Amino acid sequence: MGKLANDPAQGSPELPAGGGRVPSRAVAGLTVRKAMEIPALAGARLLAGERGLDRVVQRANIMEVPDILPWVKPHELLLTTGYPLRNTPQGLPGLVTELDARGLAALAVKLHRYLDALPDEMIHEADRLGLPLLLLPDAIGFDDILNQVLTGVLNKQAAALERSWEVHHALLSVVLEGGGLTELVTKTSAVLGVPVMVTTADGRVLAEGGNVDDLASWRHTPCFDTSGRFRTEYEPGGVHSHVDVPGWHAVVPIVAGRVDHGRIVAFARHRALDGADVNVLERAATVAALAVNKQLAVTAVESKYRGDFLRDVLSGRAGDRERIVAHCESLGWDVGRDLVVVVAELDPEAGPAASSGLQLRPVQERFTVAWQSVMGRRDPRAAVVGFAQEVVALLPAGPDPSTAVREVVRQVSGDGGGGRRSFSTGVSRIVDDPSRLPVGYEQARRAVDVGRQMNGRGSLAHFDSLGSFRLLSQIEDRDELRGFVRETLHGLAADDDPEMEDLRHTLKVLLDTNLNVAEAARQLHFHYNTLRYRISKLERMLGPFTTDPELRLDLALALKVLQMRGLS
Repeated sequence: MGKLANDPAQGSPELPAGGGRVPSRAVAGLTVRKAMEIPALAGARLLAGERGLDRVVQRANIMEVPDILPWVKPHELLLTTGYPLRNTPQGLPGLVTELDARGLAALAVKLHRYLDALPDEMIHEADRLGLPLLLLPDAIGFDDILNQVLTGVLNKQAAALERSWEVHHALLSVVLEGGGLTELVTKTSAVLGVPVMVTTADGRVLAEGGNVDDLASWRHTPCFDTSGRFRTEYEPGGVHSHVDVPGWHAVVPIVAGRVDHGRIVAFARHRALDGADVNVLERAATVAALAVNKQLAVTAVESKYRGDFLRDVLSGRAGDRERIVAHCESLGWDVGRDLVVVVAELDPEAGPAASSGLQLRPVQERFTVAWQSVMGRRDPRAAVVGFAQEVVALLPAGPDPSTAVREVVRQVSGDGGGGRRSFSTGVSRIVDDPSRLPVGYEQARRAVDVGRQMNGRGSLAHFDSLGSFRLLSQIEDRDELRGFVRETLHGLAADDDPEMEDLRHTLKVLLDTNLNVAEAARQLHFHYNTLRYRISKLERMLGPFTTDPELRLDLALALKVLQMRGLS
């Protein structure tokens, strides 16, 4: 849906520029550090709690009696003198602990009249908790502090609100003027001065903006898996930093109604992200939801048109080669080259799906988007269409199609996180002419079905590797297959007996090595005489398979049938 931004994000005359240090929590106000710069607090001295200077001040209050705790509010600058402190019931260290538990921003004390000095225990406790403890000069008036702090907080909140609305309208204009997610994240990146990405709900990157090198370096952090998927299952909303990841990142969900459309994520290495950045991302997320919904409406129409035509191609009803190539060219597809047809189907769910507060887009739709996103980065001219039960992709064969398909499947599946379902994939032989695409499609569909029976959920099977399984899978009478296995393998068919399973493995290795006893003994790590003894035991159970080629064929087929899933 989006393309990579190739240049560092530049400032926009339409958007307010980012920058400056703002509170590290998602609340609007002054940090204690900034509050200490106002004229009324210019002479204040920091006694303890230096690491808490980025706490946010939203209000100021005066402590006049010892039992002030029930009225203390979070993000408050509490002013007091020695008078109420001298008889504090819980003791001064205990008071600091209680104030910190209530989210106090800072405690400022004026001494000398009733208390000459604060006890060391109180200072040590404030330092341990990171609660700023300020010593005020006698000349400072509390009313001046209250007025100037309140003015600073209101100015800060007004500026944040104004900037938030400017950002909202500027980003909204991107969508109204026809822009998509790429333009949106590029603008957002310019506002914040850091790289920004939009991902699906399970972390597949849809669009990104910012410096290309910065984006690439973040993709190599543990925030992403090896397939390039952002690990949304480990990243809740808000600002985060990890011990093994340098810098900060902020995550905001993109939600429309009750539908979770994805995440917008900002990354920063050289400054801490904070509440102001989250506020910008929340505005961007709202606009992104509008862009996603608009894109979904357009995509739904385009997908139906593309899907109808590809369905005609795969059923042989699209006309001759020239018409197919020309029409695909108008859709942005290149089918005039050697291709392999890939069919991917979601595996049946093994248990009830986990529920959350938000609804996800239909699973088949998300599965299709995943394939289109991965292939869009690898080869934008490859056809990828989602049908009701499957995704069909026409991938360029290239010099090594098997490796290419494995890499695409790996990127689509990621590391299994994010609540995604497993899927099975089938690959056709190389198709050298568009008129043979129906044949390739049937081969890929057969490979999906047989591969899942052979290897279970999440299988990847190539049509050429199916061998006799192609024929066995077409036998619809499962009871007949089970009967053939029991009649051929006898007691060896038991799947709940470890000894029989071990003997079956011995038989398979013997058949695979064409009864080469020395080679089979080497592969099984048996002594030659031990294997001869096992062969005698097998012949007593199964018959003279070492001298009867027909029996060997039956045994090989029975082992293959037993390997197929869904027969028990």
